[in-house]
Amino acid sequence: MIWRHIVSNFLTLAIVIMVVLGGLVTWAKTQYEEPGPLTEGICLRVESGAKFRDISETLAAQGAVSSAYILRAGADYSDKDGKLKIGSYLIEPHSSMAGIVDQITAGGPSTCGTELNFRIGVNGQQMILRTLDPATGRYVETAKFDPKAEDVPEGFSEEAQKADTRLRVTLAEGVTSWQVVEALKAADFLSGDVAEVPAEGTLSPDSYEVTRGANRADLLAQMKARQETALALAWETRSEGLPYASPEEALVMASIVEKETGVASERAQVASVFVNRLERGMKLQTDPTVIYGVTKGQGALGRGLRQSELRRETPYNTYVIDGLPPTPICNPGTAAIDAALHPADTPYIYFVADGTGGHAFAQTLDEHNANVARWRAIEAQQE
Repeated sequence: MIWRHIVSNFLTLAIVIMVVLGGLVTWAKTQYEEPGPLTEGICLRVESGAKFRDISETLAAQGAVSSAYILRAGADYSDKDGKLKIGSYLIEPHSSMAGIVDQITAGGPSTCGTELNFRIGVNGQQMILRTLDPATGRYVETAKFDPKAEDVPEGFSEEAQKADTRLRVTLAEGVTSWQVVEALKAADFLSGDVAEVPAEGTLSPDSYEVTRGANRADLLAQMKARQETALALAWETRSEGLPYASPEEALVMASIVEKETGVASERAQVASVFVNRLERGMKLQTDPTVIYGVTKGQGALGRGLRQSELRRETPYNTYVIDGLPPTPICNPGTAAIDAALHPADTPYIYFVADGTGGHAFAQTLDEHNANVARWRAIEAQQE
């Protein structure tokens, strides 16, 4: 009887222990998978050679997880404890332990920390170093300089060379293909040669995330593919009756619109002026095409056009030739492409600067001359 009693008590105790352990496992699993205690985003940096124990303790100290031990146990159970990937990770508020483990073991581009943006603009380039503020999710600019004209700021190179610094190349609307290629040659975080300058207008002004050592030719191919897609989509939905024989002609018009105005709200109006001129057999008479004929897209003119240049017959002098020039004069953005293929319905055939950064539009020559007189008066006051 005694042994039977002992065995019975042992079995009861074992069952209780199993129930308790099961409850603990269930509780730990819930803790591992449910939203965490973090109230503001944080930036977690995983260095080379980091251990899960160190990372778990860091997360616990910053209030991102309720238990460093449960985080390690969950990572071990899911066979991810030895798969940490170097990088800087934005840990969102209330991220679960399971989500954090997945994030820091999946790898890929860093989502937090420092970003180096090489911006290629019409009038030059800029190296821009930014750091993400995890609390707001916004980047804060920490350094900016022109690599051709200024010395490298102190500490810039160290930050830029970090393994987890994200790299980005951004093209501004209106840059020429020559400008893009020349700038990419100077980007020391890229590799490879460029055999030839891509055709004008075929590169999409956009922002491109790259990896250190990325091939320049591959990046240019990506820019071309993105522009082809944008042009094809806009061409499929184009307005009826446009005076373009092909998407390529529409791209030429888009490049002119891009160079004529930086005001987004008036692109479609500017496009309408040139479309109306083409339909009436009028010359386009636009300075940016003449300038391209002088510079061949190799930098800014840096001065006003001379009368001799306005009279000289070149394929790009739209004061002399009829219709469109033979090629685009820059790489237009998607908004300019959309304006060229969806111009506003207006009676305007003239426009001139109005002193605000935009333009004054006119239907008749008398109206236009009055607008020009106002602009000349504004210019005189500014001088």
